[in-house]
Amino acid sequence: MSYSRTTIRDVAARAGVSHQTVSRVINQNERVTAETREKVQAAIAELGYRPNRLAQSMVTQKTRTIGLMVVDITNPFFFEVARGVQDMAMTQGYNVFVCNTDDDAQREQDMLRLLAEQGVDGVIMATVNSPEEELLAFAEHYKPLVVINRDIPHPKASLVSVDILQGAKLAVSHLIERGHRNIAMLSHAGHQPNEMRRVRGYRETLLANGITPRDEWLVLAPPNLTGGYDAAQSLLQAHPEVTAIFTYNDLMAIGALRGCHDLGLSVPQDCAVMGFDDIKFSAMVQPSLSSISFDKYLVGEMAMRRLFEMFADPDLVYEPIRLGVDLVVREST
Repeated sequence: MSYSRTTIRDVAARAGVSHQTVSRVINQNERVTAETREKVQAAIAELGYRPNRLAQSMVTQKTRTIGLMVVDITNPFFFEVARGVQDMAMTQGYNVFVCNTDDDAQREQDMLRLLAEQGVDGVIMATVNSPEEELLAFAEHYKPLVVINRDIPHPKASLVSVDILQGAKLAVSHLIERGHRNIAMLSHAGHQPNEMRRVRGYRETLLANGITPRDEWLVLAPPNLTGGYDAAQSLLQAHPEVTAIFTYNDLMAIGALRGCHDLGLSVPQDCAVMGFDDIKFSAMVQPSLSSISFDKYLVGEMAMRRLFEMFADPDLVYEPIRLGVDLVVREST
């Protein structure tokens, strides 16, 4: 098998046209007749020609690359979103750079600058910890920006949003319907509770059912397995009256399941556990985890679709894309 590189001049010679004409076909320039375009495309297919992306970008000022920023790529939630972004990007010949921010605002801003320097054509943020002024400045001076689950009030930014508030209300309502009144919550230590839609939904649902939220039953921890484990242990040791726990995400919930087990508590008999995100592992743990479900792949797919729309019409102000949630009841509640 030969690995010698076919050049644009080889294609031009096979098609009987100039190399400038081949370049116009590759870059989808309309100043080419249909007949000529077909000849060039046939030559490209016959020779197995692959355009030089660097050379193309110098002509088109497009790199056909996308930046995707996530909090923690080891969290299955984010790789489902990333798969949706990548699969949709590939339909139009785009590549995706995935950047992991570790939930750190400064690292997030550094990544934004890095993506700008790399000349990506657009950015999707599935992690937003930066101050609003930083994000507004980026949207104003750089590329189309699609943000997942945080509204950025700028015409060059667009939102893909899951109904997190409704999800929290569904979760806590379910626990109340199961007879629980001493309901605690494990939330994200990196965010102010009063700014969290999950926390707001938790508190509002308790109040709507005549239950006064107790500050000591809201525990902040890292949103991962260890954070959920440690938080559940400290909470239940200090407050054995708690009979149900609602968590920020499924990783915390799975950690809480283990925390209950190691304290000798049965789930859900002694303490029910409710997650959020419905990652694939949630149905596989023992007991299987009740959770708030939505289509993570679709979140990524819709974010990439919106970027395509913004490429095509950058001056249009786009309405947010809003996706619903469902309650999935399993053994843990």
